[in-house]
Parts: sequence; structure tokens; C-alpha cells
Amino acid sequence: MCGRFALTATPDQTAALLGLAELDEFPARYNISPTQPVLMALAGPPRSPGSNLPDRQAMLVRWGLIPTWVKDTKEFPLLFNARSEGVFEMASFKTAMRHRRALVPASGFYEWQQSGTAKGQPYWIRPRRGGVIAFAGLVETYAEPGGSEMDTGAILTTHASAGIAHIRDRMPVVIDERDFARWLDCRTQEPRDVLDLLKPVEPDFFEAIPVSDLVNKVANTGPEIQERGVVGPQPEKVRRQKPGADDNQMTLL
Repeated sequence: MCGRFALTATPDQTAALLGLAELDEFPARYNISPTQPVLMALAGPPRSPGSNLPDRQAMLVRWGLIPTWVKDTKEFPLLFNARSEGVFEMASFKTAMRHRRALVPASGFYEWQQSGTAKGQPYWIRPRRGGVIAFAGLVETYAEPGGSEMDTGAILTTHASAGIAHIRDRMPVVIDERDFARWLDCRTQEPRDVLDLLKPVEPDFFEAIPVSDLVNKVANTGPEIQERGVVGPQPEKVRRQKPGADDNQMTLL
């Protein structure tokens, strides 16, 4: 899953990656969490003949997708992630997958290595080569009962690549820059035509840096949350044993 990420690239760097003419100024964000506004890029309207305008548009969306058919948002779960496996068949995501695929610029994301019942050791997971990347996203515009509209979105996830699977078994889908146009093209590319893009990155694409538990609190938003921390000893798993069992005997688990 992906429950926290960061975007510390400049607006110019982000616009250059996404193929946008320009972006309004925004500060570096080190601890983006669900329900907060996130930047996404979608395909824009078709270009007019001879036009030099970009065919992609940027928008801020609430991180947590709400399908159009939801009646009571208080009773609906927070869909900040969408599992890529079968996403084009899931009621909550299939319309957005067909009509509103998006790119989510990011400098990396956070994940927690579970240890028993504790939250676990947090890691800052970033591209080994540095720079800004783009996660696969979906956008849905939700009409509230009062008549106002709210743009909402989710990040697609897939199986973790071998390089970070020891931390968590899921990771965001990263869209290669060469595939941006195909992923965003909802006019000619059906969901089934882009399913091959919903795969893990190469094992050495990311590097995982252990950090302190400062990232656990949404209120902590400074660069210090990405500073390398010390990995504490992981508690040993207690093997359950039947009364009278002999440790020297072989068991089938």
C-alpha cells in the first residue's frame, strides 16, 4: 500500500516531467497523507490544429477517491489506494480507470516494516537515481448532496519489487516516462490496453532508507523526517508450541 509520500521537486522540475507548460509555485511537501490535496496530471482536451498548447492539465485532488454513486461519504471507506489487480472490474474504480487515468508526481514514498502489533520501522523509499517520478493515479469528480463538486483521487498499487519486498508486499505503480502518453490516453486506449503498465519496477529502482518515527505524525512536515535513522532490533517471533511438544521433533507448519 502507499499511505504517505513526498513531493520535494520544484514546480519547474515537476512540470518538465509531466509535460506541462507551467505550474503555480508550491512548497516542498515531505509528508503527504490521505485526505490532503495532491497534484495530479490528466490528459487535456484534444489540441486544435496548429496549436502549441500542451494536451495535459494539472489539478489538485483530495487524496481518497469517492465514486459518483456514493450516497453517504461518512459511511464509505477512504480509498486512497486501488489494487491494480482487476481494477478495471472493481465498482469503485472501473469508471475512473476507463475515463480519468492520471499521473501523480512524487519524490518517493514511506513504508513501514511490520513487527508484531507495533506500527513498525518506517522507511523512506526513493528512486536510487534521484529525481521525480510519477505514480499511476485515478481521478473521480464527486458531486456532494449540496450541489458542490469535489475532485478526488487514488494511487494504484501492485506487488512490491524484490528490492523492497522485505519491507512490505505492496508498492505504488510507477509509470515510466516513455509510457505517460499511453497511460493518460483514455480516448483510444482501453483499460485492457494499459494493464501491462501496472507492474512492479526493477528490483534496484528504489533504495530504502530507515528513518525515525517522526514520519508517523502527519503534523511533522519538515525535511528532518527523511533523515536516516537507526533500525532497532526486530522482536523475535514466538513459535506457538503444543503442551508436551519436544523441540527436537520435526513439525509440519
